[in-house]
Amino acid sequence: MLRITRVAALILAYLFLALALIGVFVPGLPTVPFLLLTAWFSAKGSERLHRWLYAHPRLGQLLIDWEKQGAISRRSKIVALVMITLSWLLMFYRIKNSWLVFIISIVLIIVLAYLFSRPEPR
Repeated sequence: MLRITRVAALILAYLFLALALIGVFVPGLPTVPFLLLTAWFSAKGSERLHRWLYAHPRLGQLLIDWEKQGAISRRSKIVALVMITLSWLLMFYRIKNSWLVFIISIVLIIVLAYLFSRPEPR
């Protein structure tokens, strides 16, 4: 099993937190997967950062819902659907390779199917 040092975990936690925060504003860059990675690495690298994440008024509830119920809120699902659709439209008009568009489209459909298969928080 891969063992990770505390310093490496801390660096990765902050890297993924930065990517998650950028993902809030940049279409096509996912927020929640990076947030989940931040939580995982912060648990190994910084108890303080880990507590801050779970106590955060916006981010904390996403993490708690996922950890306890494997749940994703309806609002998060709708935002993901809108952002993925916008990203797909941009990709469709900018990428000339039809096979690449097809493959990415399949991946995006699988991601959406997974998101919408998750329960909503109780």
